Order: sequence, then C-alpha cells, then structure tokens
Amino acid sequence: MPQPGSVDLQRVGGPGGFANFLAHFLILLAAWTVTIKFLFPMAFAWFEGAPLTTHIYWDFWWVVHLWLAWALLHWPPYTRLLALAVSIAEIAIIVTKFAFFLAAPEWTIWTTNWFINKLFVLACFLMMLPYFAFSRRPRAAAERSLEAAAD
Repeated sequence: MPQPGSVDLQRVGGPGGFANFLAHFLILLAAWTVTIKFLFPMAFAWFEGAPLTTHIYWDFWWVVHLWLAWALLHWPPYTRLLALAVSIAEIAIIVTKFAFFLAAPEWTIWTTNWFINKLFVLACFLMMLPYFAFSRRPRAAAERSLEAAAD
C-alpha cells in the first residue's frame, strides 16, 4: 500500500526503467562507499594494530544516496526536486575535489579507492541530472496513469 502523497508505481507500471536503474545504482554506490570508506579501512587498521578510525574517509553522502534511492522507488512528492538538488550538489562537490586532488595527486590505496568511487558517483549524477531536468515529469505521468486506471 502506498504512503499518502506517493504513487503506487507497482500498479501503474512505474515512471520508467531508468529511474529504477538509478535507484539501484545508488544502492550499490552506497554499499560500495560504506565498504571502501569504513569497513575496509577499519579492517586494515585492525590488522595493523592501529586505531580503527586511522584510515577512514569520513563521508555520510551514502545516507543521502539511500534516501534518494528510496525516493526514486516510492516517488513521494519531493522526489524530482531531491534528485535535482542532490545531483547538482554532488557534481559541484566532486568536480571541486577532483580539481584540488588532481593538481597534486598522491596515489595511495586510500586515494585510489576514493577516486574510483567518486568517478562512479559522478557518473551516476551526470546521468541523473539531465534525466530529471529535461525529461517529462515521471511522477506526473505516473499520477495520470493512476487516475486513468481508477476511472
């Protein structure tokens, strides 16, 4: 049963496969981010006998990615705005970080993991931004389908 203000995408066939692809891409990115920024560094520090937080790159964007993935799968009213805002913020932040990093790169296991992860995050949001900025509003299309099915 859909939440109030959301659209039952199972019933109307969803707003499109690409939004579902992006949602699942975000879930995979969040899992990958947690693994390479928290779990792997903690395991490495544990085997070194160092404090567990020694190699952690503190970053909680994975929480926002999971929220956005949930929104893309359930379509609450703010989904399009959230997707646009997060896309713009992520692209700006990653491009800025890349500019600083690539000015004097220091390639270690940690920076390489970070860089590759950010390349995939950037790719995700470079696909998401035009999809939500220029395509027909998927939520509105889903709502029209739901109204037509109710008639």
